Amino acid sequence: MPPDLTLSPHTDPLAIYRYRDGLYAVDLLTAAITEFDFFTRLAAQPAGLAGICLMLGTAPRPTDVMLTLFAANAFIRRAPDGACHVTELAREHLVSTSPFFLGPYYASLKERPVVKDFVTILRTGQPANWGSYQNEKTWTEAMLTDEFATTFTAAMDCRGFTLGPALAKKIPTAGRTRLLDIAGGSGIYACSIAAHHPHLAATVFERPPVDGIARRMIEKRGYTPRVSVVAGDMFTDPLPTGHDIHLFSNVLHDWDVEKVRPLLAASFAALPPGGLLVIHDAHLNAEKTGPLPVAAYSALLMSVTEGKCYSIAEMERLLAEAGFGAFSFAETSTDRSLLTALKP
Repeated sequence: MPPDLTLSPHTDPLAIYRYRDGLYAVDLLTAAITEFDFFTRLAAQPAGLAGICLMLGTAPRPTDVMLTLFAANAFIRRAPDGACHVTELAREHLVSTSPFFLGPYYASLKERPVVKDFVTILRTGQPANWGSYQNEKTWTEAMLTDEFATTFTAAMDCRGFTLGPALAKKIPTAGRTRLLDIAGGSGIYACSIAAHHPHLAATVFERPPVDGIARRMIEKRGYTPRVSVVAGDMFTDPLPTGHDIHLFSNVLHDWDVEKVRPLLAASFAALPPGGLLVIHDAHLNAEKTGPLPVAAYSALLMSVTEGKCYSIAEMERLLAEAGFGAFSFAETSTDRSLLTALKP
């Protein structure tokens, strides 16, 4: 029988998610200590993001992720003028002139492949290949192949059985009839929302070959009458019209700001007045000082995609630029949360 997508697990898998999502944080810290001697240099010369990039010879996106991770760990603090300073904790244990310096403790880890990847990513701003995929393709290129697309979509699909019901319970659907799940993967979120809100129909918008995977998975779950699939590329094709809810679920974190902006603009253009945009993701707080598990997850995303985890304030600024207003925020499950906005 198809699974009941209205059910939530009886136990809390948070710790299991955090092991996987935070896996790369230690490698990023190791790269900062062993390759860049970051904390020693920052202690001598406090600076903001641009100044740190100049000091280290690094790119803004990965450097921003690194600074957020260190702020969430209380290794650095941000002053009102934006300058970053080392904390007493870092000054004692991460600055090389301290008698309590732990750099040699991390030196044995510097040859780990992901540490080496982070050194390159920090310097170039370009992501590495997906950690378990042993060829030279980036994640975006690999997703065009049937083998990788199937494996990756299955990985994202399985977490949807926990994240989907939590998301569906928080979406305000009253008075709305049709949802567009943009880059919706297997369709697990569209199906979960349809299961919780019987008055809604949904469309999954995905590029090949994932659109075919989505059709098969939706049919397997018995939702074909209410959840359809339209093939298309969200970056190059117009979004399907006729939907009064748009959903980006675990999508925007794969892209840098310059690619997120046109996606939000496309959503604004396709939604009717009063339309609802829902962003389901792992969000940082407005100050970008945590939560620590989200900052750690951002390190993983930064390493294998073109994106990162965005703060609530960053995302609201981007939404406002696109024309959206009336923002609302709610936590859902396993360090994920929901940010909604309305088209006036």
